[in-house]
Amino acid sequence: QVQLVESGGGLVQAGGSLRLSCTASERAFRWSAMGWFRQAPGKEREFVAGVSWSGGSTSYADSVKERFTISRDNAKNTVYLQMDSLKPEDTAVYYCGAGSLKLTTGYVYWGQGTQVTVSS
Repeated sequence: QVQLVESGGGLVQAGGSLRLSCTASERAFRWSAMGWFRQAPGKEREFVAGVSWSGGSTSYADSVKERFTISRDNAKNTVYLQMDSLKPEDTAVYYCGAGSLKLTTGYVYWGQGTQVTVSS
């Protein structure tokens, strides 16, 4: 059974930080790149960050570079998204993706999402 469970979302003031976590089942996690995407109200889901299976390669959307950091712990089947210097425009539901060999596209498994709200 494939399962991805996100956690760590919440309400934070602009300039603050949050750390999202996503724990996946072995079938979804092993050998897969892992990614974070987000969807704001009235907008399409967009890529935020991705990390390779080894952790040696990462990719970020231009809007989050220098502020967000993606990492993974393969022993725990968990991927993280450290979000610093948050802005109101970062407000969205954040989704974890798995099942791809590419960092930015091709994900086939998704979590249920976690809400991030940044107040001004």
